[in-house]
Amino acid sequence: MTTLSQIHIPEILYRIGDLADKSNINCYLVGGYVRDMIMQRACTDIDIMVIGDPVPFAKAVCEELNGRNFVLFERFRTAQLEISDHLQATFKVELVGARKESYNNDSRKPVTLIGTLDDDLSRRDFTINALALVLNSDGRNKIIDRFNGIEDIESCILRTPLDPLQTFSDDPLRMMRAARFGAQLEFNLLPEVVDAMRTMHERIRIVSIERVSHEFFKIMLSPRPSKGLILLYETGLLKEIMPEVAAMAGIEQVDGMGHKDTLFHTFQVIDNVAVHSNNLWLRIAALLHDIAKPATKRFTKSTGWTFHGHDAIGVRIVAKIFKYMRWPLDPLDYVQKMVRLHHRPIPLSKEAITDSAIRRLMFDTGEDLQDLMNLCRADVTSKNPRKVSRIMSNFNHVEKKIANVSEKDQLAKWRPPISGEDIMDSLGLTEGKVVGIIKKRMENAIIDGHIPYDRNAALDYIREVFREITSTPPAE
Repeated sequence: MTTLSQIHIPEILYRIGDLADKSNINCYLVGGYVRDMIMQRACTDIDIMVIGDPVPFAKAVCEELNGRNFVLFERFRTAQLEISDHLQATFKVELVGARKESYNNDSRKPVTLIGTLDDDLSRRDFTINALALVLNSDGRNKIIDRFNGIEDIESCILRTPLDPLQTFSDDPLRMMRAARFGAQLEFNLLPEVVDAMRTMHERIRIVSIERVSHEFFKIMLSPRPSKGLILLYETGLLKEIMPEVAAMAGIEQVDGMGHKDTLFHTFQVIDNVAVHSNNLWLRIAALLHDIAKPATKRFTKSTGWTFHGHDAIGVRIVAKIFKYMRWPLDPLDYVQKMVRLHHRPIPLSKEAITDSAIRRLMFDTGEDLQDLMNLCRADVTSKNPRKVSRIMSNFNHVEKKIANVSEKDQLAKWRPPISGEDIMDSLGLTEGKVVGIIKKRMENAIIDGHIPYDRNAALDYIREVFREITSTPPAE
């Protein structure tokens, strides 16, 4: 056993250990919390494993430590609750009995049996998570490390406690977790782990897509998502879970003319976005911004490779991916907007920019304008520093022009000076098609600079439009 020294251990864990002593039960802190304490990473999810029946102990912990949101899964010998310490820090605690598991070939749901400490540690996904910290007063703060997990943490290595083929066969989601830990912790997977993922990748099909998406999001939120995404691609997992994304890989040559590998360009764009933003859905937009390029790829001798319409077609593919990945639908409009508009600022950066063009861009992007500009900047992945400098200078010019357009703040929030209700009240109309027509013409008049961004000017304009569209033409 190894001693955990010079690392802060929350006082609440000592109190749980004291309760274990009173209950005459062996109690251990296990898994990711131990790993994160060693790595000095923040963590609030506590996994506690006990030898014996965890249910009465979990109830005692909840009662003695003023736990709340207590949930008991008696069939699985597991309980969950929340506890606050004297500093009012809140911890999510899961208590489970030591167990061993066996699996059927067609299911990732294990047959669970009561096990020993060694049984429990050996069934863990990776050695860095197969660590146990003694919480009982006898031996407190001692780490049990059967598989050299501490050494692997120090060496930034990811490997499995047992044969990786067996580990991934038992629970295929662990392959997604391997990619996630690689990206999240910047760890390197041993060759045999990668080989096992490549061999077992089809088995991911038996895992629910919700669980897969949960791990995928964690990869996308890691400091360098490309590390995990490349692992998914190279092992075949990406093709299994998101075939449209995997299809972006490859370069074709015709008459000596090739196009860049869209997939690896995309990975670089995501990393570029990640440097400046933790917005998951902006990173997802970066992942999907060129999703329709394989479907729109064409070659002609006169122009070379083209991808006409990939932004518009990409919007439809994005909706399809959201549906089959069962992602929340609230961010769908945002991601589709980013995909649809990701080329819009580029032409503006190459020509004399009119106020009208800037207003149109601002109006169409609304409050997401800065996100769109960040995505466009991230989309510049050329290895030619002069080209990058020129493009970035052009983008700076566009942003200065945006700052100089007086309507910026109002238009960026999608708030025209008068609403549909104002139009109905002013003109005595009820809701209907005519109101929509008048409102659209008023918005376009402001964007194109025909009338100022002003409430009174907008009211005068809608009255003029109303007279125009309702006037009776003179008799011939």
